[in-house]
Formats: sequence, structure tokens, C-alpha cells
Amino acid sequence: MIRKMSEFEGRVVPVYQGIGEIPADFGPSVAVIGNFDGVHLGHTEILQLVVEEARESGARAVAVTFDPHPEQYLRPATAPKLLTPMSKRIRLLAETGIDAVVVLRFNEALAVLPAEEFVRRILVDALAVRSLHEGGNFHFGNKAEAGVEELKEFGAGFGFGVHVHAAVRVHGLEVSSSAIRAQVAAGDMRRARWMLGRPFGVRSTQARGRGIGTRLLVPTVNLAAYEGLLPEFGVYVTRLTVGERCFQAVTNVGNRPTFGEASFAVESHILDFEPMEMDDYTPIDHPTDQDLSVGTPIELEFLMRLRGEMEWPSAEALKGQIFRDVAKAKRYFRLAGSS
Repeated sequence: MIRKMSEFEGRVVPVYQGIGEIPADFGPSVAVIGNFDGVHLGHTEILQLVVEEARESGARAVAVTFDPHPEQYLRPATAPKLLTPMSKRIRLLAETGIDAVVVLRFNEALAVLPAEEFVRRILVDALAVRSLHEGGNFHFGNKAEAGVEELKEFGAGFGFGVHVHAAVRVHGLEVSSSAIRAQVAAGDMRRARWMLGRPFGVRSTQARGRGIGTRLLVPTVNLAAYEGLLPEFGVYVTRLTVGERCFQAVTNVGNRPTFGEASFAVESHILDFEPMEMDDYTPIDHPTDQDLSVGTPIELEFLMRLRGEMEWPSAEALKGQIFRDVAKAKRYFRLAGSS
């Protein structure tokens, strides 16, 4: 059964889980294939060109991606943690104006599929591709046997054009998913934002905390376990979105060593909190923390790193540092609002 995106700008973008779900009369199409982790500025530039060509030629604009990420299947022990889970990746792809997303299950059958068979079965037979756009480092087929030069040869034989695009550069940095992952892992949210074209963020739900926020008299939200990439341990200026509500926050990523046994958490202290008046949310154990129920979906954007994580001699010392962090964060938001 075809899963469909929620409506975006009046359009419902179909998501096909494998080529078996693609209608027989789907084509012609203009396509791009990739992992699209982060859907960064390099991706969006190519996606916009795909959409433009499709509109001009009366074809469908299609993004083909993989689940899981090939590295997670082929080399799970060393595979990188991802910038965007599949649900967010699809939403970001839809926002580029693409007409459809095809998600190919990356398994043994796909991993060993020869490059020419990949082109024949997926691009020609299933999608009726008339034009294909790719970055210069694109590889595909069994053991990544083929690159863009081989792809051009297949295109000439099967009757579709191939457009190869150079990497996008921002502030002298070459944009790639791996480069962005490195910046996020190092806590450099500014450079990550340059290359993503938006702040790096994670989407999860609220988890129960240890009541620390209540003891320190600050409203807090703890992020539930998250399997994707998180920034380096430290304290960050963040923006927390719950439904239609958006809060300014300071977030600690780390083990919170000050309060006894270390335990990893992503804990946000809200700067502009006002209690919710929503029947759908039930206060948790500490109602002074938050009027949010455990499991409530939240999105957390990391805007700037303030400092590394530290162990403090007492709760009072930590409280004093939190106030200093809050002052810096408020100044950040004040300056951002006036720029």
C-alpha cells in the first residue's frame, strides 16, 4: 500500500515503498537518486533543477532514496549516525516541490544488483526516466561498480539524458552529508547551518526526567531516546517546537555528572515558558516543569554552542551557571530578532 505525505502547499506527495508500488503508467519522469541525508543545500540545488525540468517537459519529478542507508546495511559497525530519519527526509524532499518519492529497500538483492540491471529495472521499466540528475560522486550497482561515466553510457543506450552537477560550496566549504555530520558531531552549529540551509534539528518525544528542573526552579523538557546524530556534549542555544508553539531554550547534551551517577540526557531549559491550556496534554510528575505529557512530539533545533559540559561542585553552582547560560541565550535571541 502506498503511504502518502501530508499535504504540502496543496499537494499530496506519494511515497512508493519499492518499485512494485509504482503505477504502470507512471512515466515519463525526471529523477535524482541519492541517500539525501540532511537534504542539504547540495541536494536541494539538484532537486530544484529536477523539478524545473519536469515542469517544463510535462514529466514527473521523482526522488529515489534508500532505506536503510546503504552504509547501515553494508557496514553497520562503522555506519554513521544520520542527520535525518526517513520520516523527516521524506518531508524535506516533499518541500522541494518533488512530485513523488520512491524508497528502495536496501537489502542483499539490491546490494548485489548489477549496475545495468539497476538502470533497466528501476529507471527505465518502473520510472520511464527521460532525464537523470546526479552529483559527480554518485556510484551504484554491485560493489558500487558504476559511476557517472557509466551512467552516461547507460543513458545513451536506454534513451535518457544524464546531467552531472558539481558540489555546492558555502563559505568556502564543500557541502556534503559527511561534512555536515562532522560539524554537528563537533558542536559547530554555525557551519552545519550554512551547509544545511537551516538549523540542525532533531524530532523526538518528551521523556521523564529526574526532577532536576523542578529543584532548580526552571521549566525543563527531556528528549526521549534518539538514535540519530546529536551534537557533541555541551550546552547550546536552542529552539523547541511543540505543535504550533515555539519556545526559546538552553539545552544540555551529555551525562549531567553534577547530580550523582552520570546518565545521558538531552535536557532543555525553556526561557519563555507559559503553561499550556490544552486538553490533550496532561502534566507529568513535576507540573512546574512543563504542561506536556510524556510522549508528546517535540522538535529541537540547535542554534549555537555556548560551552562544553562540566561537573559542578553543587546544585547552587550549577544554578548560577544556568543563569549565565540563559543570559547569553537571551542575548542571542535578542540580537537575532533585531537583525
